[in-house]
Amino acid sequence: MDNLERVNVSNIQRDNMAEQVSFKDLLGTGAHFGHVTRKWHPNYEPYILMERNGVHIINLEETVKHLNTAIDFVKKIVEKNGEILFVGTKKQAKDIVQQEADRCSMFYIVERWLGGTLTNFSTIKKSIKRLKALEKEGSSIYENLTKKEVQMLNRERLKLSDQHRGIKDMRRLPDAVIIVDVDREITALLEAIKLEIPVIAMVDTNCDPRIVTYPIPANDDSVRAIQIIISALVDAILEVRDENAKKEEDIAEVIEKDETIVAKSGEVSKDIIEDEIKVVKISESDKKVDKPAQTDEKPKKVKAVKKPKVEKKAEKKSTTKAKPKAVAKKPVIKAATKTNTTSKKTATGKTTKKTTVKKTTVKKAIKESEKK
Repeated sequence: MDNLERVNVSNIQRDNMAEQVSFKDLLGTGAHFGHVTRKWHPNYEPYILMERNGVHIINLEETVKHLNTAIDFVKKIVEKNGEILFVGTKKQAKDIVQQEADRCSMFYIVERWLGGTLTNFSTIKKSIKRLKALEKEGSSIYENLTKKEVQMLNRERLKLSDQHRGIKDMRRLPDAVIIVDVDREITALLEAIKLEIPVIAMVDTNCDPRIVTYPIPANDDSVRAIQIIISALVDAILEVRDENAKKEEDIAEVIEKDETIVAKSGEVSKDIIEDEIKVVKISESDKKVDKPAQTDEKPKKVKAVKKPKVEKKAEKKSTTKAKPKAVAKKPVIKAATKTNTTSKKTATGKTTKKTTVKKTTVKKAIKESEKK
C-alpha cells in the first residue's frame, strides 16, 4: 500500500506540474529574457512587456497562458493515440529533448535536421530500412567482403544511426511537432506547415510567432527554461496515458464481473432447465399411463355401431331379391337389351358365348310365362 501511495503522490505532483507552471518558476529560470532590441521581430510585440538595458523582457503571463493551451492540445492528441515529434538540435536543448522524449517514449531529432524528413518521408523510410539491415547480426551483407568494404559499411551504419536514432521506429508522419528555437529549426517548421501538421514551439523575440500554431513565448537559450517547458508538456502526455491505462483496467474489471455474473446466471438457468425437463418427463409418463384406458373404450363403441349397419344391408338385399319375382317381364326385357348391347360391343369368342347363354335363359323364362 505504501508503494501505491507514493506512486499516487508522484502522479499528483506531475499533474500539478503539467497544469500549473507558475509565474515564479518561469521567472527563476530566466524565461523572461529576450534578445537585443535590434534583433527583435515586429510581430512579437504583443508578447513583449518592456525594454531594459537594450534587451526586451517577455511577458511571462502570456507564456503561462500559451503553455496551458499547448498542454491541452497535447492531451487531446495523446487521447487519440497520436504521435509527437520533438525537435531540438542546439547544444542547450539536445540532452533535454532526448531525455524527455525517451521518458514519454516519443520520437525526437537531436542531430542535424535532414531536408525532407517530413515532406520526403518515403526516402527517410528507405534509409531507416538500410540502417536496420546493417544492424542485423550475421546478415548476408557482410559475407565475402574485404576489410575495407566492411569498414565502409560500419561507417555508413554509424552515420545512419546518428541521423535516425530518434525516428528509427516512426512508421508514419507525426500528429504534432514540438520545436525548440524556431529560428534554428526553420526547415522543420516549414515542412510541418506545408503538410498542415500543428506545431508547438518555444518562440524568442527574434522569431515570428504568427507562423507557429501554438507559440510559447520564452527564452529559448536558457537551459532551465527549456527544461521546465518541455517537462511540462511531457508530464501532460504521461498524465493522459495513466488515465487511459486506468480506464482500460476499469473496463477489464467490469468485463470480468460481467463474465462471472453471466456464468452464475448460466448455472442457475441450467438448474431451471433441468427442473423443467424433469416436470415434462413426469407429465409424459402420466399421459402414457392414461392412453390404454382410452383405446379400450373406443373399439367397444365401434362394434356397437357396426352391428345395426350389417343388418340394414341384409334387409336391403332381401328386398331387392323379392322384387323380380313379383314382376318377371320387366327385368327380362332389360336383360335382353343388355345382352344386345354387349354382343354389339364385343368381337371375341368369349363374349359370344356369354350372349348365347343369356339368350337361352331368356327363352326359358318366356316359355314358363306362356305355360302359366
